[in-house]
Amino acid sequence: MDFSYPKDEKLKSKKIIDLLFSEGKSVSKFPLRLVYIKHDYEENVPLKIGVSVSKKHFKNAVDRNYYKRLLRESYRLNKHLLTENLDAKYCCMFFYQTSDKLSHSEINAKTIQLFEKFIKALKEAKN
Repeated sequence: MDFSYPKDEKLKSKKIIDLLFSEGKSVSKFPLRLVYIKHDYEENVPLKIGVSVSKKHFKNAVDRNYYKRLLRESYRLNKHLLTENLDAKYCCMFFYQTSDKLSHSEINAKTIQLFEKFIKALKEAKN
């Protein structure tokens, strides 16, 4: 298993991010939310993902950056759940949507539940 989060897996395209917000589908597992869209991009990676923490919930940039770091880490540790089950290329945004300060283990557990819910939603949409 590859537990890395290389540069080509990071979602940076403004066009794709705008497309995610206008046409993307969403799954949630409080306090996490994943907005996704099927998209055919040039890089040879199954998934591009971006991370976001709202300024509304965390006024200090230090706190936002801390939770973005936790989200990236929990994605990195659990991305095998997604890459093993994807049949097409997807772009996703991963959100932390509460002002509650959860621990790394709680965020990791919620991430696993969210990814399983995402995979289930993809399988239901396919049928």
